[in-house]
Amino acid sequence: MSHLILLFSLFLAPAFADRGSQKSTQNLCSNDVTHKRQKRDWIWNQMHIKEEIDTPLPHHVGKITSSVRNSNAKYIIEGEYANTIFKVEETSGDVYAFERLDREKKAEYELTALIIDRTNNRSLERPSKFIIKVYDINDNAPVFVQKVFNGSVPEMSPVGTSVTKVTAVDADDPTVSGHATVTYEVTTGGEYFTIDDSG
Repeated sequence: MSHLILLFSLFLAPAFADRGSQKSTQNLCSNDVTHKRQKRDWIWNQMHIKEEIDTPLPHHVGKITSSVRNSNAKYIIEGEYANTIFKVEETSGDVYAFERLDREKKAEYELTALIIDRTNNRSLERPSKFIIKVYDINDNAPVFVQKVFNGSVPEMSPVGTSVTKVTAVDADDPTVSGHATVTYEVTTGGEYFTIDDSG
């Protein structure tokens, strides 16, 4: 009988030991969760600016903001046009343009935002890319794609016979209503010829 009790206790001992290790593992996990580094995020507003603004420079573009709370935090921007065309106010994160922009030359600018500790230049958050969009104004007149369009029509042709097709293009943004719309008009010879909106 004593052999049986001893054998039974040998079977139970590992089971209780296993339960104890599970409890300690659970406690360690829960402690890890409570001490886990808090996730930080960039908080983005839409970055955009109208082209050809004629008010005094610089022009406010937008703001880069992080949820990092650190009295020594400093905002920086990097990229091809950083600290030349675009500059950031290091404490507020306000981004300014120091040149008048032309959407027809460049419609978007991609920059990188960083937030660092000014005392040791260590990054407080992963860098993040952002885009500044340049909004179109209707500042381009349509131009013909060639200087001369030649046309011909046989004599005694019925009214409505096609003579030629002309084409003009507008460099403004076609996604903005009316900005790149082209209409045609015959200014000389209107008693003989008409032109529709397709040219």
